[in-house]
Amino acid sequence: MGPRFHDEPIADTSQKQIDASWGAIVHSSKIHPPFYLPTYRPIFNLMKKLLLATALLAGASLTAAHADNFGTGANQFTLDFTTIGNANNSADTNGYGSVGYDYRIGTYEISQYQIDRATASGLSNVVAGAFSGDRPAGLMTWFESAAFVNWLNTSKGFTPAYNLTWSGSTWSMALWVEGAAGYDANNKYRSSLAKYFLPSENEFYKAAFGKSDGIGYYLYPTASTNAPTAVASGIASGTAVYKQEWGQGPASIYQAGGRSSYGTMGQGGNMQEWQESSSDGTNNNVGDQRMVRGGYWHFNSAPLDSSSRPTYDPTTGNVPNLGFRVASVSGIVPESPLIPEPSTYALFGLGALALVIAYRRKTA
Repeated sequence: MGPRFHDEPIADTSQKQIDASWGAIVHSSKIHPPFYLPTYRPIFNLMKKLLLATALLAGASLTAAHADNFGTGANQFTLDFTTIGNANNSADTNGYGSVGYDYRIGTYEISQYQIDRATASGLSNVVAGAFSGDRPAGLMTWFESAAFVNWLNTSKGFTPAYNLTWSGSTWSMALWVEGAAGYDANNKYRSSLAKYFLPSENEFYKAAFGKSDGIGYYLYPTASTNAPTAVASGIASGTAVYKQEWGQGPASIYQAGGRSSYGTMGQGGNMQEWQESSSDGTNNNVGDQRMVRGGYWHFNSAPLDSSSRPTYDPTTGNVPNLGFRVASVSGIVPESPLIPEPSTYALFGLGALALVIAYRRKTA
């Protein structure tokens, strides 16, 4: 599916849509029920099945990627998610990447546009602002990233992921404690009841470097053991946004290079991204440094590979190339399945219409 700018709503894909597309073909052929039933039913049914098959093939994997809707009124926006399966996969040789459950991770980084729409819908005390529009949200502290995630949860009536407090000038955080709903002794940062959260280092690593069959890993998050080709923007396979002039800034989140084996974009290059995890992986001290991965548009390829593990203090907010993406549990029913472009149906429709007309002439 091609890039969508400013989070245009995605239509619902279902049998109803296939039926509607088929109805349009029939209507445009000027064949009405008394004429085509039952004489032409076999060929029509076959063509209808072909239309459905075309939709499925063009969509690649309609169950693998979905968009969730947020915001209110004119400020509604969507976040695209990619499902990461193969639960209980083995870790890479460096010990990272094993995840014992299916989950979803943002297909793209969070953009400034999405921050702006969330702010207009009630999010507060998250500034960002290094860039604009569909380019990534920069100058993000870990706490601001966590606050955005909390808003995603609470705006839908879910439990916030992180125990944050706004003092009037700064964010602070407390660990979830035993006895609290959603307490997880293995991760005291994240409430187990939250639906949206920052990806842990293992969740990020698996989506970026893991092979989509669940067996093995790549060195780079472009499904390759070779360093990606440096580009200013684009979606070509085996490319990433890095080694560019500082003043150029990052590319649109929808033009951030080739995809990982699972189908995510920009996990290498374009923007460094906060991880939920503390530097020692224990998540039991709120003052610990937080993991960052991914490299960014101005640096070389070194931070893009799977061995790179820089850390920052969670209050760091003066770095334009610090952004984030969101992860989610896998059980959320998506509002907006990603679908093939309308042109896919249009092309099939033209072919189907030609078949109908030819069949009519043959049987006349």
